[in-house]
Amino acid sequence: MMKKVTIQVPATSANCGPGFDTLGLACTLYNEVTYEITDTKGFQLCVTGEGADYLKPFGRNLAFASFLRVWNKAAGGQRIGLKVTMHNRIPMSRGLGSSSSAIVAGLYAANCLCGNYYNKDELLGIATDIEGHPDNVAPAIYGGFTISYMDNGKAHSLRLQPAKPLKFIAVVPDSKLPTVQARQAIPANIAHKDAVFNTSRASLLVGALLSGNYQYLGAALEDKLHQPYRAHLIPGLREVFAAAKEAGAYNAIISGAGSTVMAYAAPEADCQAIAEAMKCAFAAQGEHCAYHILDLDTDGVKAI
Repeated sequence: MMKKVTIQVPATSANCGPGFDTLGLACTLYNEVTYEITDTKGFQLCVTGEGADYLKPFGRNLAFASFLRVWNKAAGGQRIGLKVTMHNRIPMSRGLGSSSSAIVAGLYAANCLCGNYYNKDELLGIATDIEGHPDNVAPAIYGGFTISYMDNGKAHSLRLQPAKPLKFIAVVPDSKLPTVQARQAIPANIAHKDAVFNTSRASLLVGALLSGNYQYLGAALEDKLHQPYRAHLIPGLREVFAAAKEAGAYNAIISGAGSTVMAYAAPEADCQAIAEAMKCAFAAQGEHCAYHILDLDTDGVKAI
């Protein structure tokens, strides 16, 4: 049995505008996590990058808990010592799938060390049980764009490869936005016309991606289910959206629950100018930001 494996897992962006709790994509920003079985019982953790100042080695840490979820089943509950070494590039509590990356890394690492006991579809089910919904864990597992759904309590996901390349400009404010707070902002009921609006936009988005007719992306990325209700949690959001479009992006969306705002653009667009325009719009609200210019990750989680 292998005793050590290093896992690369991509950042993810859920919702993709109109696909609330359904659509997601993986992008080329990665955490790398090494799992090593040791003779010393208990948990050890070494972290560089994001979370280095507060992530701790205990059983409720997602990186350990998810590993043990597979290990205890596949290895029969064999007691081990476990050392985890993380190099984290995915910002935490910013809507880029940091918790999903930890879950998927742990599940995949344990699965590798147990001789691939589960396939990826089975790992999706376990990851969804832990996370609560599949929109982030699915692209982290499969890569590409994913359409996820639940059927009789079981998660399923269809992976899509867009017809043509896209660029993603992720502008990441310093301010965190906890998912719980973002979800509380959404009303329990919505108007029928808003549901129709989002159905049309989500359908248009999938059609545009598969056909390569990206001239429809400006409309396809619009949303009325969650973004209008979360706008007050991200000061200057509408101005940031407008700045992205004016600088040459197709449109911009809240990535996941936020606070990251992600613009979609053609490869030939001036992505640096889009990023700077969005950053300036945030700065006008007193919010400092970093940004990442990204491509679509097509592999998902893998051992490296």
